[in-house]
Amino acid sequence: MSRPGPANSLVDVAGLSVGCAEDHAALTGVTVIVPDARAVCAVDVRGGGPGTRETDALAAENLVDAVDAVVLSGGSVYGLAAADGVAALMGAEGRGYGLVDLPGVPKSPVIPAAILYDLANGGDKAWGEAPPYNALGRKAYAARGRAVPLGNAGAGLGASAGMLKGGQGSASIVTADGFTIAALVAVNCFGSVTIPNGRAFWAHPFEIDGEFGGVAPAPGSLFDLEDWGGAKANPGARANTTIACVAIDADLTPAETKRVAQMASAGLARAIRPIFAPFDGDVVFVLATAARPAPEPRAFAIARFGALAADCLTRAVARGVHAAASVGLHKAWADL
Repeated sequence: MSRPGPANSLVDVAGLSVGCAEDHAALTGVTVIVPDARAVCAVDVRGGGPGTRETDALAAENLVDAVDAVVLSGGSVYGLAAADGVAALMGAEGRGYGLVDLPGVPKSPVIPAAILYDLANGGDKAWGEAPPYNALGRKAYAARGRAVPLGNAGAGLGASAGMLKGGQGSASIVTADGFTIAALVAVNCFGSVTIPNGRAFWAHPFEIDGEFGGVAPAPGSLFDLEDWGGAKANPGARANTTIACVAIDADLTPAETKRVAQMASAGLARAIRPIFAPFDGDVVFVLATAARPAPEPRAFAIARFGALAADCLTRAVARGVHAAASVGLHKAWADL
């Protein structure tokens, strides 16, 4: 029977480390996911207002078929600079892509990134000409390890989930035949993560062992389909985003990894209502570390992995909001 891994987080996938850095005065942060060896990566962009870096390079038909890290950041467009900081450190270590090795020519770290909007969350954003994200990216990379903090951490520090405080969440599953699939997410959505008129998460049917509170919907709960519960009253253009990274320890091709990414995005639709709106910037990356050969028939294996990736992402969303603490006007789920 499939069960969560020991950490119930992204680092249950062997060969991955995660680093987080926060600026508590600015109420923003960065999360960096680093594979020990370059990993195949794909992306699925569903939101109507995304902010990304190097996602075009991940297309299956393009030259570069593996990445060195993935960065998730607050800060809207300013947050894309976090990947610059990570690239500088990785390049100095000699990590990255090079078609051929040439003396004196540095390699090029391939670091796709996605950002969420946390500029209007009450933090001090008066940084003038020196936004903190390059430094936060460097700090997160230097702090990487085999643990994933939940709630007010990394890219989830300044996030809001509808009218609730958002946060960073993670979850994993280990299959009966030994594959590990896991997700990490920064939840900053327009939509609600809870069922109207209650504390139960939309993700409730996928919960394992009370991992996000064990609160079930009231028996016979009914709601109007136009009732979005705790969604943001004033969403604002490009002001909402749920960004995530899923990982699997199978040897998937770029095209197979893309299919898993597309299937994984369904996990957001199970946990957040509504999702993929015009003013959301939802992005899901998938890393395949190739530690284990995918079983045959491969098409069936991809279907399994994609379904489990979606389930992990659903659970990770709820775990991130469940673990978040109240900040300013953003009340945490625990304080409802």
